[in-house]
Amino acid sequence: MSKNKAFRSWYYFRMGWSTYFAFIFAAINTLTVTYYLAIEKVPTLEIIFPNFIQYVVIVSGIGIPFLVAIGYAHYKRSQAFRAEVDIFVETNPFERRAIVNSELLIEINLKLMEFLIRLAKDEKISQQEIKDLIEKNKTISEHLKKRTLSNAADQDFIRKTLKQ
Repeated sequence: MSKNKAFRSWYYFRMGWSTYFAFIFAAINTLTVTYYLAIEKVPTLEIIFPNFIQYVVIVSGIGIPFLVAIGYAHYKRSQAFRAEVDIFVETNPFERRAIVNSELLIEINLKLMEFLIRLAKDEKISQQEIKDLIEKNKTISEHLKKRTLSNAADQDFIRKTLKQ
């Protein structure tokens, strides 16, 4: 962690700048420019917005709910966010690893619970089921041996899982 302090600081700077400072600065700049270059020059608009403070209040009252609705639509109703997440998973090996690990854990836990329930009911596990379990163990072990953060093994696993 100490090796990459400069890059971490650069990342935090960019997040602070783009998320907070640039956003607030851009909003203030847009309101100021539109009022003093557009509203003030058009007498009809000056009737609706007699001063800068009222302009800010009216535009904020309309703009904030409108932008919230656009943000909601972006996350919940459009394919744009899905594409962003797909790209994030494709480009972030740690995210891919977490997805693959959770998929494997769920699959293994479900199979273990199934066997535990059957054993608790004094039911036998068939030889075919044992063979299937050994095969699944082999498949997972092979995947774990060949994957690294820099190769496409986890990405291939995700693609295969999504196609099923």
